[in-house]
Amino acid sequence: MRLQHNIQAGPRPYLRERHEKLSQLEWQHIQAERLSPCLGAEISGVDLREPLDSQTFDEIHAALLAYRVIFFRDQDITSEQQMAFARRFGELEEHPFIPSDAPDSEVVRFDKDEKMVGVENLWHSDVSWREIPSLGSILRARVVPDVGGDTLFADMVAAYECLDDDTKALIEGKRAVNDFTQSFGMMLSPEELAEQQKKFPAVEHPLVRTSPDTGERSLYANGVFTSHIVGMDREESDALLGRLFLEACVPEYQCRFRWRKHSVAMWDNRVVQHYAANDYWPQRRQMDRVTIIGERPA
Repeated sequence: MRLQHNIQAGPRPYLRERHEKLSQLEWQHIQAERLSPCLGAEISGVDLREPLDSQTFDEIHAALLAYRVIFFRDQDITSEQQMAFARRFGELEEHPFIPSDAPDSEVVRFDKDEKMVGVENLWHSDVSWREIPSLGSILRARVVPDVGGDTLFADMVAAYECLDDDTKALIEGKRAVNDFTQSFGMMLSPEELAEQQKKFPAVEHPLVRTSPDTGERSLYANGVFTSHIVGMDREESDALLGRLFLEACVPEYQCRFRWRKHSVAMWDNRVVQHYAANDYWPQRRQMDRVTIIGERPA
């Protein structure tokens, strides 16, 4: 089977419709400045150091569902305040593999410099290898390079909606295996790997999942953790997944965020992939992430 990327030049109706929909949004308790026609907004009028009243929180939650990734500037918050904000959305997880010197077990600290080089510059959705993957992640900038170290985000609802009909039909009902050993296996000794595989065996998730909050369908496959499509010849599976992984690379589906110290980003891992640009070595970049437990993909 021969598969091509099939990305066509010219406008895509879904993107125009989405732009028009987002243009009509109005907020009473927050302000939102969009980063791109399709994805992302910078939220202002909010102080995350303080407990949020229900009306403000409800609008932030609605903004997350609408824009799929949201950003806050000048939020000099502690780890406790970061976790308190995240817990408004759900229970937090502890990451079993990534070493971190953060004092709280729910906080993963990414501290990169001339000795510890970042390797997050691959498109992925956080912890898709879990049986119950993440709802969302909240990332806080503690130390940022003078230039570089941006994070890119890709709208996987747009990626799915803009697929050609033949590809949509081909992936309908298909499931794919997600496996932490695709990425984290190299960090563990053989004994540790065997032990963790017992705790976190490879899982199957639908290639197209539906958001329980919005009903929108998104492409749920990423090049870091998705290994193969169930019931498909491996060569055909690799070809199809390679085609689907490229969808995150389409600029029209993306937004890009330039970090400043005390910036905060929150994204919906169910419908968004992200990519941390590794272009700042040997400068330092230190980020703290908390991850919110989601639901079984369907």
